[in-house]
Parts: sequence; structure tokens; C-alpha cells
Amino acid sequence: MTENSDLFKLKGKTALITGSSQGIGLALAKGLYNFGAKIILNGRNKKKLEEVSKIFKKQDYVFKLNFDVTSYKETERSINDFEQKEGHIDILVNNAGIQFRSPLEKFPNEEFNKLIQTNIISIFNVSKCVAKYMIKREKGKIINIASVQTSLARPGIAPYTASKGAVGNFTKGMATDWAKYGLQINAIAPGYFKTPLNEALVKDKEFSKWLENRTPCGRWGEVHELIGACIFLSSNASSFVNGHILYVDGGITASL
Repeated sequence: MTENSDLFKLKGKTALITGSSQGIGLALAKGLYNFGAKIILNGRNKKKLEEVSKIFKKQDYVFKLNFDVTSYKETERSINDFEQKEGHIDILVNNAGIQFRSPLEKFPNEEFNKLIQTNIISIFNVSKCVAKYMIKREKGKIINIASVQTSLARPGIAPYTASKGAVGNFTKGMATDWAKYGLQINAIAPGYFKTPLNEALVKDKEFSKWLENRTPCGRWGEVHELIGACIFLSSNASSFVNGHILYVDGGITASL
């Protein structure tokens, strides 16, 4: 039995956060680090990853894995190398994702393929490579970053909406297959947050006004407001939570 004081402790755990050189991924990496976890930063831009890693004081608590999550071979090689040389990956946060906005009838085929590769196939790639070790140990936490678009659509982002709907159902499928091995797989579904991915929308005064009126909390979310949900789903506090999608959206999915 876990003591109440230990429910949210992450000391002794190591967490891999994909796409963690900026935005939500970096915020979650900081949160996990501040709660005692060692973190593995991931991104395709090696130079950017090096710069970001310098903000953490305890450098022995920070690892960098420079691999492309859309490449299964690259992902498998990096994960295997870490597990065999550095230690266990106890927590996986599948955060890597991209956005492309266009009317559906004009949506470029190559952008659709790129979006599906990054938002869906990367989750399959990284989760499969990490889960084989978690399954052997009979424990592990996987958190997929879904979206308010897991449930709702908006003009101009139909493929993104499709990809995030898939993330929600993939989370349920992963839990259905892997819970029996002692893994907990859940998702965090952010609403509208101020991130580099949403920079154009944040600068759009008309959109921001619409969003503030549409959201019961009346504002954009700040990335640090996602940390609590991530700590909960990474810790012993969520030991019987599986296949769940936790919306952190200021109430936007609760209100017409």
C-alpha cells in the first residue's frame, strides 16, 4: 500500500517526453523534473535540444535523445540504447505533434501524411518500443497528449481533428491491451493553450475574443496548468486509472 504522502512522488523514476524542446512538452518536462523525476528530452533539432537542456540545474537528472519519432528504426535504436546503457524508462509522455491549417478541400496531401505520421504513427512507434520493457517489468505509465479536438471540430483543421480523435481511441486500445501487464495508459486533452503551435491564433484578436467568450473560464490556458494532470497520471495516485482522457480545457467541452 502506498502512503498518502508518497502518492505524487516521482523520485527514482525516469520520464521520456517526446517533442520536449518547446511548448507543452518542455513545460511537462519541467514539471516532472521538479517533482523528482529524471527526464529524457527528445526532439529532432539537436542544437535546440542542447540549449533547452541547460535550463535544468541537476544535469545528472537530464538526458537528451535526438531521434525522429516518425521513424520506427530510429526510435527503436534510441530506446534500446538508453534502456541497455542508462536505465529504465518508467514514464512515457507522447507529446510530439504538429498542426496545419487549411480548408479541407484544399488540404495538401503531403501535409496530411506528415500530420498523421507525427500525431499518430509516432505514438505507435515510441509506445511499442518503450512498452516492451515496461511489460517485462510489469509496470509503467504512458500518457498521450490528445486535444480538445479529440471531441470537437473546428473549421480548417479536419485532419488534425481526425488525428487527435485517433489519439483518444488509441489510448483506450493501449489500456485494453496492456493494463493486464501492470501498465497505466491515459491521455491529457488540452484545450486552447498559449504555445508556439497556437502562436498565430494567439495573435489573432478576433479569434482570441471568440475563444474567451466560448470558454467558461474566459481565457487561454497557460502551459504550466497542464503539469498537475501530468503528475497525477505519472504517479501512484493514478494506479487504478486506465484508458482515461483527462480534459484540461477551461470547461470548453462542458458547455455549448
